Amino acid sequence: QVQLVESGGGLVQAGGSLRLSCAASGRTFSSYAMGWFRQAPGKEREFVAYIYWSGGSTDYADSVKGRFTISRDNAKNTVYLQMNSLKPEDTAVYYCAVGKGPFGSTFLDSYDYWGQGTQVTVSS
Repeated sequence: QVQLVESGGGLVQAGGSLRLSCAASGRTFSSYAMGWFRQAPGKEREFVAYIYWSGGSTDYADSVKGRFTISRDNAKNTVYLQMNSLKPEDTAVYYCAVGKGPFGSTFLDSYDYWGQGTQVTVSS
C-alpha cells in the first residue's frame, strides 16, 4: 500500500521560505514521477510542480516559476519543494502525489496516490 506523508508546512511572513518534504513508501518510488499540488480555500486543487522519475526534468506553474524548486532523493524515497520569496497568495494546503508513470504531468488525474496535505500560510 502506497503512503505519502508531507511535512514542513507552517506560518511564514511574506518574503520568507519553507521547505516541504514528502516521504513515500509502498512502491518502487524511483520509477514514477512525483508532483506537488495546492488547494486554497474555496478554490480547486491546482498544479504547482512535477519532477520526472529520474529527476532529469521538471516543470512549474507560472505563478511559482523562479521561486519554487522541486527535487527528489530516490535513495530516501523523498521529494522536496523548496519555496522562496513566498507571497500571501501561496497560502494553501500543499499535497504531494505519485504519478501513474515515469513522466510528469500538470493534470491531477495523471497521479494516483496523494498525501494528506500540509498547510502553508503566508502572512502579509
